[in-house]
Amino acid sequence: MTASFAANGSITLTSSNDNASQTLTTGAAAVANNIAIGGTDTVALVAGGVPTADPVSQAIRANLISQYNNVIQQITTTSQDASSAGINLLNGDDLKLTFNETGKSTLNIRGVTFNAAGLGLTALTVGTDFLDNVSANKALALLGTASSTLRTEASTLGSNLSIVQIRQDFSKNLINVLQTGSSNLTLADTNEEAANSQALSTRQSIAVSALALANQSQQSVLQLLR
Repeated sequence: MTASFAANGSITLTSSNDNASQTLTTGAAAVANNIAIGGTDTVALVAGGVPTADPVSQAIRANLISQYNNVIQQITTTSQDASSAGINLLNGDDLKLTFNETGKSTLNIRGVTFNAAGLGLTALTVGTDFLDNVSANKALALLGTASSTLRTEASTLGSNLSIVQIRQDFSKNLINVLQTGSSNLTLADTNEEAANSQALSTRQSIAVSALALANQSQQSVLQLLR
């Protein structure tokens, strides 16, 4: 509040804020509102004029409301678009993950509704909201609560994501082990099998030669007996 003194002895008291300013002037009519100014001198106050809104500050606040409402709208559309494979955890859908073939190892993830309304945020109105610190602080309090809610849910989803990633890595390692074992059972080493085939062929040739020699020796013995 500021005070100004005129040449005729009147005092003008002015209170101002971003919402409106009001001027209180002195007069002789409102005796009941007299206030003492030292000694026996008094100054009477008359009713003040109609508050006058500051157009510059109101334009700034209206622009802030427009930006706020745009952010609120983006929160709603983003939550609606955050879907994968037809499941949207931010729009109330639940997700059940199964980690083994028997269905006994599962993870249930509960969905939430985190559009603007679900976070307790509503659009503001020009000329009603953001007129003073009280309305601005009210909006800030709602934003703080919404931020805390989002952080809590982000922590929960992060914990579930860690579980899924661990199980995914485990499944990949198990698949690699099974594929390696299957390959060892079904796939042959060409070099090793070629060497085995050559050795088998050599043994077969030696056996045939041995049989031929034995047969020849037998015939020779028979010839001697004749």
